[in-house]
Amino acid sequence: MFALVSARSGIEVKMAKNLIIVESPAKSKTIKKFLGKNYEVVASNGHVRDMPKSQMGIDMEHDFEPHYITIRGKGELLAGLRKEVRKADKIYLATDPDREGEAISWHLCQALKLDPAKTSRITFNEITKNAVRQALKQSRGIDMDLVDAQQARRVLDRMVGYSISPLLWAKVKRGLSAGRVQSVALRIIADREKEIEAFIPKEYWSLEASFAVSGVKKPLTAKYYGDPEKREISGKEDVERIVGELQGADYHISSIRRGERTKKPPLPFTTSTLQQEGAKQLNFATRKTMQVAQQLYEGVAVKGHGTIGLITYLRTDSTRISEEADTACREFITENYGSENITEGANTAGSGKNIQDAHEAIRPTYVELTPAQVKDSLSRDQFRLYQLIWKRFVASRMHSARYETVSVRIDGGGHRFTSAGSKLVFPGFMAVYQGEDDKEEANTALAKLKEDSRLQLEKLEKEQHFTQPPAHYTEASLVKALEELGIGRPSTYAPTISTLISRRYVVKEQKNLYLSELGEIVNRIMLTNFPGIVDVNFTATMEALLDSVADGDVEWKTIIRNFYPDLKESVTQAEKELEKVEIADEVTDVICDQCGKNMVIKYGPHGKFLACPGFPECRNTKPYYEKIGVTCPKCGGQIVIKKTQKGRRYYGCENNPECDVMTWQRPSGEKCPKCGGMLLDKGNKLVCADSACSTIIEKQKS
Repeated sequence: MFALVSARSGIEVKMAKNLIIVESPAKSKTIKKFLGKNYEVVASNGHVRDMPKSQMGIDMEHDFEPHYITIRGKGELLAGLRKEVRKADKIYLATDPDREGEAISWHLCQALKLDPAKTSRITFNEITKNAVRQALKQSRGIDMDLVDAQQARRVLDRMVGYSISPLLWAKVKRGLSAGRVQSVALRIIADREKEIEAFIPKEYWSLEASFAVSGVKKPLTAKYYGDPEKREISGKEDVERIVGELQGADYHISSIRRGERTKKPPLPFTTSTLQQEGAKQLNFATRKTMQVAQQLYEGVAVKGHGTIGLITYLRTDSTRISEEADTACREFITENYGSENITEGANTAGSGKNIQDAHEAIRPTYVELTPAQVKDSLSRDQFRLYQLIWKRFVASRMHSARYETVSVRIDGGGHRFTSAGSKLVFPGFMAVYQGEDDKEEANTALAKLKEDSRLQLEKLEKEQHFTQPPAHYTEASLVKALEELGIGRPSTYAPTISTLISRRYVVKEQKNLYLSELGEIVNRIMLTNFPGIVDVNFTATMEALLDSVADGDVEWKTIIRNFYPDLKESVTQAEKELEKVEIADEVTDVICDQCGKNMVIKYGPHGKFLACPGFPECRNTKPYYEKIGVTCPKCGGQIVIKKTQKGRRYYGCENNPECDVMTWQRPSGEKCPKCGGMLLDKGNKLVCADSACSTIIEKQKS
C-alpha cells in the first residue's frame, strides 16, 4: 500500500495498491501512463506455463489431463511477479482479449496461486485511457469456456504433432514434423501444385482495332466481339480470315449506351484482409504484418502524446465498429472532406458461419491522428501499415465512388467491335483510399461519338495467347483460402505459414509459395497414412467444435475423447506399415573422391544429398542429382532433378552451366513431332515445351 499524510488532520491514509499484469513490456508502459500512482503495471512476457517439450505432456490414463510446467527461463520472472502480488490489494489480469489471452491469465492464476477473491480479469479492444478505465469498472472472473477452447486446441495439436512426427523421422530419417493445421495448409498448396502441373494451355487469339475519331487526336481502340454475335477467335487461320474480311470495310457506330455505376467503399480490416492487403500493397509477409501491427496496438511514443496505442486489437474476424468510433469517424469526415462524403448506415459484412465477431474490426484508436501527424514518430514500416489501416477505416465510412460509363458497338464487314470507358464524377471514398483495381483511365474518344457516326479503320493488331494455369499461392491468397475454408483462426494464419517456410516444406520465391521436395514427401506420407488429419472438411469441422467450446455448448474433453481413438488407430496402423519398410541407404555409382567408397543417398533438412558411408571418418558430401532417364535435346547429356537455392524443384541438364536446358515440368523423353522440342508430362497429355508450338498429344492408355 501507499502511505499518504492528510494535510488537514495529519493522519496517515493508506491507499490500496492495484496490480495489473499484461503480456508485454510495451503494453505495460502504455497502460501505466493512463493510471495513477496506486496502479502498478507489470508484464508476464507471454505464456508462463506450457506442456513439456520432451514428452507428450497429456495424461491418457486420467481423461487426457494436460500436464503443465513452468516454461524454461520464466522462473525468475515468476518470482518477481510473486513479490508484486504480495504487495497488491487487488490484481487485474489484462492479457489480450482472445482465447490465448484468457488462457495466459488462467495460467498466471495457477502459477502465482492468486486469490480469486482479489483477482479479476479485464479486457479492452484498444489501449486508450477511456477503454482501460472502462475495463476496470467491468472486471470479471476468468472465462473458463475460452480457456478450455484454447486447451482443447493445444491438446489436439500436441497429440497430432507428438504422435505423427516420430513416424516421419523414422520414415525420412530426420528433420520433419507434422501439425494439425499446418498439414492441411501443406496439402492445399500441394493440391494447387498438382493442378498447375496437370494444366493444359489452350490457344486463343485477340484482335484489337484502332479507329480515327473526328476532332480527337487519340484514336479509339476497340476489341473484337463477334460476327456479330459474341464468339472467341479459335486459331491463326480464323484470325487471318477475319482480318481479311475487315480490310476495306465501312465502319459505323451501331449503338451507344451511357449510364452510371458505383464502386462501394471497402470494409474495415479484419486480420485476414489486413494480411492480404499488407502483402499486396506493402509487400509484407504475413508474419511481418502481424509484428508491426502488434507494435502499433501495444503502444508507440508519439510526439506530443506520449506512448499510446495507435490501433485496436489486431486479431479479429469482424468488420463491426463501435458506435463511439463510428461517430468520431463521421465527424472527422465532415470536417475534412464534407458531409456529402459520409455514407448512410454502417458498412459491414454479413455474419458468416466461421465468424466469431468477438472484437471490432482493426481501426485507428484516434481517427484524428492522421498518418501525416504521426509519421515522424514511427518507423517506416509502422507508418506504412498505420497509414493503410487509417485510410481503410476512414474510407469505410465514406460514400461510394460514382462513374459515368459509356459502351459502344462498332459494326463493319459483318463483324462487331466493342469499346467501353468510364469517367470518375464523384470520388467518394477514393479521395482517401485506392486499391490497385481502383485506378482507371477514361477513354476521351468515347465522349465525342454519336450513334451512326462513320469511323475510319487505322490498324488491326492480332495477338496469340494461351490460357494460364491457376496461380501459385502467395501468402495473401493462402490466408484468403484458409479463411474461406474455415481452417485455423485469425491468430493462426501467420504462424502456420511461417512454420511451413521455416521447416522448408514450402519455399517462397517472388511472393509465390512452391512445394519443396521435403514438403512433397511429408504431404504424401500424411495423405497415405493420415487422410483424416489432412482432410479439409474434417479440420474445418474441428474449428467449429472449438468455437462451440468457447461458447460453452460443448465440454472440451468430449472433443478429445472422440478424436484420440481414431488418431491412435491410424498411428498404430502406420507403425505396422513402417515396420515392413526396410529403411536402408541407397548406394549409388558415385565414387567418394576422398576415400574411394560408393557414396549413398541421405535425407537432410534440405532434401536428398550424397554422403560417404565411411562417416564419421570420412565426412565428404556432394549434391545429389537424380537422373530421370531423359536425354538432353541440346547436348545429349542427362536431364536431372535439381533445386533452386530455396529448395524449389526443377529439371535441368547435368552439363549446366555449359548447357542451359531447364524446365519446371518433368520432360517425358519424347520429342515433339512438330518442332522437335521436348514434350512435357502433363497428366494424361504431353505438351510441347516451346510455348510457340501448340502441340498437345494424348497419352496412350496402357
